[in-house]
Amino acid sequence: MLELVGETIDKHRARYAVEQGRLVQIMRGVLVEAADNADAVILAHAVRIAHYLYPQTYLSGISAERLAPTLDGRLFLSGNRGQRTRLRSLEIVQTRAPLRPETEPVTLADSLGDLTVRRATARFRFLESFRARNEAGSAINEETKLRLVDRLVEEAGGRGELVAALWRLAETSGWRPEAGKAERFLEGPIHVPAPPARDLTVCWHANPVGMLSHDGTGWRWRPDPGAQPNPVRAGTPGALPPFIESLLPEGWLDRVLNAKNPRERVAGGKRYLSNITILAAGDSPQDFPRDTLQGRLSQWSREGRFTGQYSGPAPLFDETLEQRMAAMYATAAAPRLSGVQIKAPMTLTREGKLQGAAESAFTHILKPSPGAGFEALPLVEHACLSAAAACGLMVPAHALVAMPGDLPDALLVERFDIRRDEADESRLAMEDMASLRGVPAEDKYEGSIEQVGRALRPVTTDWGADSVVLLRRALFAWLVADGDLHLKNMAILRLAPPRADHFASVRLAPAYDIVTTRIFPGLEHDSMALTLNGKRNRLRKSDFLRAAATMGMPVAAAMNAVDTLCAALAAHLAQSTSGNVKVLAARKIWQERLAEVNT
Repeated sequence: MLELVGETIDKHRARYAVEQGRLVQIMRGVLVEAADNADAVILAHAVRIAHYLYPQTYLSGISAERLAPTLDGRLFLSGNRGQRTRLRSLEIVQTRAPLRPETEPVTLADSLGDLTVRRATARFRFLESFRARNEAGSAINEETKLRLVDRLVEEAGGRGELVAALWRLAETSGWRPEAGKAERFLEGPIHVPAPPARDLTVCWHANPVGMLSHDGTGWRWRPDPGAQPNPVRAGTPGALPPFIESLLPEGWLDRVLNAKNPRERVAGGKRYLSNITILAAGDSPQDFPRDTLQGRLSQWSREGRFTGQYSGPAPLFDETLEQRMAAMYATAAAPRLSGVQIKAPMTLTREGKLQGAAESAFTHILKPSPGAGFEALPLVEHACLSAAAACGLMVPAHALVAMPGDLPDALLVERFDIRRDEADESRLAMEDMASLRGVPAEDKYEGSIEQVGRALRPVTTDWGADSVVLLRRALFAWLVADGDLHLKNMAILRLAPPRADHFASVRLAPAYDIVTTRIFPGLEHDSMALTLNGKRNRLRKSDFLRAAATMGMPVAAAMNAVDTLCAALAAHLAQSTSGNVKVLAARKIWQERLAEVNT
């Protein structure tokens, strides 16, 4: 059951019902009964919700045709600005409307009754389908265009009359290029053979969820209508879906792979994080091992150090460790990893053997020392993860690994986005905040913690808990001088139970990639990666409380989150007195910032 504040329920009853646990707030003014499948309720009432949130807009593109979201959960509106709004599995995409759009009223029905909204007329959405790089128009496929043509020609009394009407409409809306394209389409048939399609099948937990194809200039995503839930959603026309883009290699691995074109960048690998495989014709998902935990790091570590047998990449007399690690990726079966740091996909067997994951389950990530002044990076990251755990933040299991050849220790991290054992049939997908917000990887340092909160709130299944986690994560980053808490170093973890058609849990993922950056060469003046309360430096307790208020957190909850984390970090520092020189330098910064944050 859907409730809209001011329409189906007043704000006082709504607040009381949320406090009693009978309703769940999806975003301000939009609530769903706690016992219901929130994703299904939102999708079933998508048009009503969109009209409630943005009453001055109209349905455009394919949404004006379908009067419903697309199969991948997008609903298109047009109004006086362009923006995107996520509500769980629904994405409301607003495009900027022309000065004088041609619209008409239309009445539809849902479980709350009849609803009258405005939508683009048939001939106006036909023109819109020819707009360059317009997401709403590009979702109108050729088959739908041909159906529109049949209807419009009949209404206009002929093709010539329709062309004249379209040109008159284009003059008022400023869409002359679109009218020219529409006229050429109507003058057909002109059939230019397309280049042979080379589709890629995207599988999630070995089950197909859609097809990716590249025509030489841009990407096209076609979701499988039978795949529910589907972690992949379309993005900007011609671009990769944000979720797929977020999985692709960056930095060191991107340079190692050196893809010659966009298609090779994706198709060059088969296995990715978040249980995704991307397969070419002739491949089968059964050809690749499923990523399921084998041995647990908790069973093969003691006092923060790995106690099993290391059988991973090692330097030879004529090859460095980096060269040996790069050679692991020569085969397409080797899992691809995102992130800029040098790292290797590994398997920890039940017998405690740590080996490369090219032909076995990808369960752990090995992060060796990159050298060049960053030799202690694994030690510092291990110290930061341990401190985060002591402060109550969820972190992945981790341990230091002694490397062969007198090399510095590496850090081993256990994956948390895969199944726990062979009996586990749940489905998991991790999506970073850059993907969630539709921000390209190169802009991952742009934005604020408050914007992350706004993107998270309509998606998470427990905003009350996750808002506290987000605030604590940002505070911890400041206290330990982690200048790398950018959009790709925060993520949500989606979980669908066996055979379920929706994600039962969408929560902030455990904290990862936490490092005191200020102690490394060239980063002595590093600041926060994202702003908080409009600042990247000189943050105080009041800044975190103001950010919490901006995100809609109760004052008492915010103050408790800040105070308890500071107390926990102080207690952890009191117990930790020894370590590597760089780790000791990091702890000194932590102590200084603890003293400063309350001033």
